[in-house]
Amino acid sequence: MLQKASKIGHSSHVVTLDVRPQLLDALSALRDHVAAARFPLPLAGAPRARANRDELLAQLDDYVVPRLKEPEAPLLAVVGGSTGAGKSTLVNSLVGRKVSEAGVLRPTTRVPVLVCHPRDHHWFSGMRVLPDLSRVWVPHQESGDELHAVAGREERVLRIETADTIPQGLALLDAPDIDSLVVGNRILAAELICAADIWVLVTTAARYADAVPWHLLRTAKEHRATFVTVLDRVPHQVITEVSRQYGALLTKAGLGELPRFTVPELPESAWGGGLLPATAVAPLRAWLTGQVQDPAVRQAAMARTAQGVLGSLKSRMSELAGAAAAQHAAALRLTAAVDTAYDGEYARVQDRLQAGAVLAGDALKRWRSYPLDCGPGELMDALVDNLSTLLLCAVTAADERVDSAWQREPAANAPEVMNRDPILESAEHRIGMTVRRWRRVLEEYAEDEVRDLDKSIAPDAEAVSALVATALLGGHRAQAAGEGLAERIGAQGALRLRDRAARLLSEYLDRALRTERERRLAPLDALDVRAEPQAELIAALSVLEKER
Repeated sequence: MLQKASKIGHSSHVVTLDVRPQLLDALSALRDHVAAARFPLPLAGAPRARANRDELLAQLDDYVVPRLKEPEAPLLAVVGGSTGAGKSTLVNSLVGRKVSEAGVLRPTTRVPVLVCHPRDHHWFSGMRVLPDLSRVWVPHQESGDELHAVAGREERVLRIETADTIPQGLALLDAPDIDSLVVGNRILAAELICAADIWVLVTTAARYADAVPWHLLRTAKEHRATFVTVLDRVPHQVITEVSRQYGALLTKAGLGELPRFTVPELPESAWGGGLLPATAVAPLRAWLTGQVQDPAVRQAAMARTAQGVLGSLKSRMSELAGAAAAQHAAALRLTAAVDTAYDGEYARVQDRLQAGAVLAGDALKRWRSYPLDCGPGELMDALVDNLSTLLLCAVTAADERVDSAWQREPAANAPEVMNRDPILESAEHRIGMTVRRWRRVLEEYAEDEVRDLDKSIAPDAEAVSALVATALLGGHRAQAAGEGLAERIGAQGALRLRDRAARLLSEYLDRALRTERERRLAPLDALDVRAEPQAELIAALSVLEKER
């Protein structure tokens, strides 16, 4: 539970952390539901939802949960900003020696560097925060090339440095450029900022009005984080004017009371390789030191950021839940299009069977010449071919209707949904196999009927199966087939066999079309877009809000 006490300073409250196990349990459950949320369909809001989910997970895993579990851990101040803002030089100057490589080549900061007091090293050498980053220890006298070699591997790392010039209870983290040309650097920079108790946002005299620093400022404001901004590399001759203009922009954005510091452009910062004079960073250093040395201020800085993240959950979880609902609704529309198409074609197949459409073409020709010029096997072969063709045409027509409906659905453009594996057996082969199995079972039924008849007058089982198939599939043109069947096995036997054969035919027709329907839906089903995530996210938020 987060509690507010009396005011302190110009705009803050002392906010204390009173963390109960139930709150951590609720937060862990919420975190798991956020991690389980998926937004695979390419809807308009899906990229934003995925980004919000990843950012929220980063904040929960890298900051909120570790901070609530161990409120006594050092404050982590992450120094972030755009390319060339001078972040590394600023960190080096605050430490008093070169701990992070700075230079004119961009992107310079490839391996994030965390600097803390030697007695605080244990807080960061483990996986308490930033658990996805492996720790490396590289003594500061080693070359930057070796650091870049470490960073060049696929494994993402965090370099840990110690310096007794950093006050105990504070750690500085030099993050990669938030607008780096390297995508991995941008992602990592965003993750590191999410792990911060204090955001130190650095911009320059030339770029303070750019979109990137203002995006960071607005994000920090939205999250109600503890943050400060540094206007770096300001030429002496325009320092007053630039500072005034920057202040006016901050005030207009509702950030007029934000602590801000100005660092003049100095020879040491020209090429990014030196240390700034202690006087240039003294005000910022004093402010950071004050955040950890005054217990009330420390508690406020830490808890304000935690409360800001927790306070933002209502809108962020609602947005994720809405995106999850949109995903499920789109999946239902795609599924409904398939169901409608296949249901329609199934009904058409039934109508065609009742009309005797299978007894046509070669099959009709063979029936008319049966049994004088055509044997039962040849007749069955022709019926099986025509039935297979009827089913294949139905599946082809259903797929065309699905394609037409899905063209109107952006969600259908997901590669996973559109992908049809060419190495899978074709629909023609699958349908042919199903119809041939139906024939074999039907022949077994016919054998059952003739088995108990008098051996001297028992008809050939193959002829019986051909007659019952013709009677089922031939409509009015096959009336003689039903009469011939009754003559051979008796009226009761014929009726019994026709009933069994009709149920069998219906079962195998269902199986053939259901298989093709499931094949079409399989890529969508594999995405597992369910209704539950929306309710789970809202329920988890509700439980957390009650615990808070």
